[in-house]
Amino acid sequence: MAEAKTAQFVERAVGDVAAVLGGAMVVIGDRLGLYRAMAGAGALTPAELAARTGTAERYVREWLSAQAAAGYVSYDGAGEGGGRFRLPDEHAAPLTDETSPDCVIGAFELAVGSVCATDAIAERFRTGDGFPWGAHNEHVLVGCERFFRPGYLNHLTRTWIPALDGVTAKLAAGARVADMGCGHGASTLLLAQAYPAAAVVGFDAHDGSIRTARKRAADAGLDGKVRFQTASVTTFEGTYDLVCFFDCLHDMGDPAGACARVLEHLAPDGTLMIVEPFAADGLVGNLNPVGAAYYGLSTLLCVPNSLTQEVGAALGAQAGEARLREIVVCAGFKSLRRVAETSFNIVLEAKA
Repeated sequence: MAEAKTAQFVERAVGDVAAVLGGAMVVIGDRLGLYRAMAGAGALTPAELAARTGTAERYVREWLSAQAAAGYVSYDGAGEGGGRFRLPDEHAAPLTDETSPDCVIGAFELAVGSVCATDAIAERFRTGDGFPWGAHNEHVLVGCERFFRPGYLNHLTRTWIPALDGVTAKLAAGARVADMGCGHGASTLLLAQAYPAAAVVGFDAHDGSIRTARKRAADAGLDGKVRFQTASVTTFEGTYDLVCFFDCLHDMGDPAGACARVLEHLAPDGTLMIVEPFAADGLVGNLNPVGAAYYGLSTLLCVPNSLTQEVGAALGAQAGEARLREIVVCAGFKSLRRVAETSFNIVLEAKA
């Protein structure tokens, strides 16, 4: 056994321990407004940051030290007050600006919420049972939306919808739209805002998420202009020109059955848009940081949720386009093409 390789692995493992704890540090920094107070403020002492945020200096000092060790903030030990800390401008948008496509703050909340279910998921490894989405910590529900929403905000109506064949014109003319698995309604509301003539409905099987989505619609002044209903892909009704799966098809127990039922409810020349986590078609292509994050989230969230439902296909968050194509074609669609991609998503168009 090569001692140097063992030492190298131990060093990496300790770094991963720091990363697990670092996720909690980021969630604390977000919740207390520490990052926002540091953004553009230059170098601050712990006392100055504590005063800006109404927090206790001793806690802030320890948090800043952890952030400096992780490389999230820079540290200058010279000067008065025991040194100053600065949030680099390049780090500010990913940690504070939820309108930026670079924002990753929601991913930390999602991850921290996911690991709260560690004991429950470990038990499912033994039994093979599932664990439903709605049973997870509230950080999961909120963090998931916060993670994906910046991508939707920057790409959905600017590039993804225009890339679909003829869909922009249909939406402008009053198309009927179903957003399946809409969660708290981020994608649904963006569609309703961008295309006021369209009739947009968000469906989700989790009643608590639908209640939140309705409140979000009212807060956005869209109450009455967009509808939210508690329903799954097996129970929703209506005929639609566009049906959307935003980062949820892989969570379903029967993805092929879900696509087949959508096909039954599509208007002539209707479109199914599938937005899924970015993935290559094989494991080797996913052996990278994004793949590691998605496989971890899939182990804790996606696979257990699918196993609570009929069929329990447990597709997983890293299915890849080839596997998705098999599912869509099996469901009866004649074509599937990739129309867009980002670092975190692939966007597919299915036509009957």
